[in-house]
Amino acid sequence: MSASEFSRMIDLRQINDQPIVLEPDEVERRRLAGRFSISAIDTMKAELQLAVDGSTVEARGRLTARIVQACAISGEDFPVAIDEPIDLRFVHPTAFQPDEEIEITADACDEIEYEGTAFDLGEAVAQTLALAIDPFAEGPDADRARAEHQLGGDVATGPFAALSALKTKD
Repeated sequence: MSASEFSRMIDLRQINDQPIVLEPDEVERRRLAGRFSISAIDTMKAELQLAVDGSTVEARGRLTARIVQACAISGEDFPVAIDEPIDLRFVHPTAFQPDEEIEITADACDEIEYEGTAFDLGEAVAQTLALAIDPFAEGPDADRARAEHQLGGDVATGPFAALSALKTKD
C-alpha cells in the first residue's frame, strides 16, 4: 500500500479537548487532486473535535474545500465549493470468526479500524473529500455542450432514433 498524500497520525495518548485543524500544503493538495482525478484543490481545511471513549475515538467537525474539476458534459474546468460534515469513529478491530455473518449498520459505515495507539486522521479527511466530490458534476457550459454535441437524450433525434424507428415498424 502506498503512503497517503495527506497523512496526519494522531496518537490516542496526545488527544485533549483542543480542536484539531488539518490543512494540506500545496504539494499535498496537488497530489490529492491527482489521486481524485480532479484539476486542482485550491483550499482544503478540516476542523475537528476528537473524543476518546476507551479505544474508540470519535471525530466530528467540518470539511471545507475549494476544488476545480472537469464538467461531466463539456470537459471544461469549473470551481466547486465543498462543505461537508465529518462524523467518524476510529475503532480497534473486533475479533470475529471468518465465516461469521456480520451486520453493518449505518453507524458502522463511518468506522475506521486502526491498530496500536495511533490512526491516520489526515487520510480519513482525504477520503471524506473524495466522497464529497460529485463525479457527474456539471459546469456552467454543460447545456451549451449538450446542444452542440446533441446530447439531449431525445430519442427522436438522438443516436437511438433509428432503433426507435425500427421498433415502431411492424
